[in-house]
Amino acid sequence: MMNVGNVSVLALCLSAGMALAHGDVAPQPVDTDALPEVGEEWLIENPYREEAVGLEAWQAAIEIGDSGYNQNCARCHGLGAVSGGLAPDLRYLEAEEYGDEWYVERFRYGYTQNGITKMPEFGELLGQKAAWAIRTYIETRPDDGALEEVTPRLKEIRDELGGGSGDLEALKVELEEIAGQIETASGAPVADSAAYRAANLISGDSPDAVAAAEALTIGLSAAE
Repeated sequence: MMNVGNVSVLALCLSAGMALAHGDVAPQPVDTDALPEVGEEWLIENPYREEAVGLEAWQAAIEIGDSGYNQNCARCHGLGAVSGGLAPDLRYLEAEEYGDEWYVERFRYGYTQNGITKMPEFGELLGQKAAWAIRTYIETRPDDGALEEVTPRLKEIRDELGGGSGDLEALKVELEEIAGQIETASGAPVADSAAYRAANLISGDSPDAVAAAEALTIGLSAAE
């Protein structure tokens, strides 16, 4: 696990060699109306973790953070928060207060080197709720290789769901068991993995097998 000090050093090293800077990209607004309020004063610890806000708000934060990340961060930090080397791999920033402090400082004030903006100041433009939603999404990314052992079975489940075969309740239970085995890179207790999303989509009163199959397809493709 990479500690926050290592991430900070990595940030400085990688940003010095950026071929593409964030500075010429206009930050895109993030709709955070569905999230709990967090007050005006900037926090130093993520307020949207499940133990703090409950399952529903935590899942909303991940969904909103996913969109916000892809609009504003993926260009440099990589799709799915998997860095290609252009900027730090934020998945390894610990899901603890010291990791949060580093993250929110950089989010608010950006990073400039030799007069060149490598990362703009997002704080005033996007606001605190967007910052922590994006943080929640990032810290729930699965670790590298976390899906390798279960990929063959997840593909079989995807095909069963897409083909309209299989016992949805049994598949839901199996997906939940698989999801519980997938570790995050940050040390957060739950990974927002393809298995986790698929299990949720076939839960409740209106299970959607087609959407679950699609979630598995997308998640497995991103992990390859």
